[in-house]
Amino acid sequence: MKKISLALLTLAIFIAISLTSESRETMRQIIFKSGDQASVNGSPDYFTGRVKVDPLFPANEVSPISGAYVTFEPGARSHWHTHPAGQRLVVISGIGRTGTVDGGTREIKPGDVVWCPPNIKHWHGAGPEAAMTHMALTGTLDGQNVVWMEPVTDETYNNFAPKGQP
Repeated sequence: MKKISLALLTLAIFIAISLTSESRETMRQIIFKSGDQASVNGSPDYFTGRVKVDPLFPANEVSPISGAYVTFEPGARSHWHTHPAGQRLVVISGIGRTGTVDGGTREIKPGDVVWCPPNIKHWHGAGPEAAMTHMALTGTLDGQNVVWMEPVTDETYNNFAPKGQP
């Protein structure tokens, strides 16, 4: 029993000594206070229509995922884009739409979670008659979290698959 306790104590001391002040800093709990980061309007270089982005937290070296609430006014949408490390969207309110390059446009509602796999060309936004807010949880790979492309056409946006259809 003493050998195990001594081994555990030795291991704990080794870990404590080996942690640099920088790595100890990443081990502390951090609270990102609501409203501490300014909202920004979505750039017309990346969005069609009016979009507001409320950053929640940045990616870091321990957890390479950033978070933001993104609110799309009716008819607003992202341009086509991909994510090198993927993205999850959690619909918070309203009615939205999302689509991929190889499929039609799908409706998304509060509580729906959309998984956008790495490097899959897709878009997302509000429905034509209702605003939509989602929480975007976006992975970062090699310092990059999104690759922006061309705008989504009205034809693509309106290529809506009825409920229950792929």
